[in-house]
Amino acid sequence: MTEMSLYHQLAESVGAPGSARIVKIFQALADEDEAKVLVASSPPASVDEISEKTGLPGQYVQEVVDTLFKKGLIFKSSRKDPQFYYRVRHMVQFHDSTAVARDVTPELIAMWQDYMAHEWEAYRDALMKAIPRPGLRVIPVNVSIQPQTQILAFDDVKNLIDEARSIAVTPCACRSVEKKCDSPMEVCIQFDRSADYAVERGTGRKLTRDEAMETLKIAEENGLVHSGSNQRGPGRVICNCCDCCCMFWGQMAYVSPSRFRAVIDADTCTGCEFCLERCRFDALSLDDGQGVVRVSPDDCMGCGLCLTVCPEQSIDLNIVREEDFVPV
Repeated sequence: MTEMSLYHQLAESVGAPGSARIVKIFQALADEDEAKVLVASSPPASVDEISEKTGLPGQYVQEVVDTLFKKGLIFKSSRKDPQFYYRVRHMVQFHDSTAVARDVTPELIAMWQDYMAHEWEAYRDALMKAIPRPGLRVIPVNVSIQPQTQILAFDDVKNLIDEARSIAVTPCACRSVEKKCDSPMEVCIQFDRSADYAVERGTGRKLTRDEAMETLKIAEENGLVHSGSNQRGPGRVICNCCDCCCMFWGQMAYVSPSRFRAVIDADTCTGCEFCLERCRFDALSLDDGQGVVRVSPDDCMGCGLCLTVCPEQSIDLNIVREEDFVPV
């Protein structure tokens, strides 16, 4: 097995067969022995099994596995005693885990920028055709403070935080690579196993529940859109996305709207246009004839950022989609 064939196997394993750019990124991250260990860790395997597959000594394999874990190339399986390990499985995981590694180099970031500029769009579009539903869903700002709103647990960022066993915050992988704006970087909130993973490999820091809510408040104040797993369960992450760096913003079919839509009280709206500046979805426009803002139902994603800047409190979020809109 040649060194080059190892890296081509790894590129193919994350969905990029024939991509010279992804081969180059793997080469920058893993030497030949590390590449052998990665290839041998699918399906998930123990150190002894990886040692047997590669012919490398067991103690050395453990050292390699520990290094690859820190780099974001290998993960710990839930199967323990002995601990099983598995390699990075797909492009999004590969991008996100390596872009925020503690020892990430400017050269690696430049490689990711090159890949994102030239190949990511085709991969993203192919991914959309392969998955049955959007992977992410917009989560509204903390609307649970409004007593007239019948908020459900999976719509409520505060509930998601309160229910989490463990919470951590990491840098945003998308902004770490793209660097197209000065939005806050350390706002990607991880829950439970994902939080434990981030803290263990040194890419995240633990948060209290109050600190997590404060992080979301900072994100809202900076016009970042909350998004999380498109499911009724707790999920693993709350991303806080901008429209210039987010890897999925150009393909909104991957992101489902929330169950809400902005509504504007025409009697109290003064047409100040603060909300127009805040909306990232071009869902608001000024009705020049009436001097009030109108909402485009087809474009509003129900994030609620507009209501956070309305000085007249003329904007609210109404439920427009039933509970079963969110997959189980």
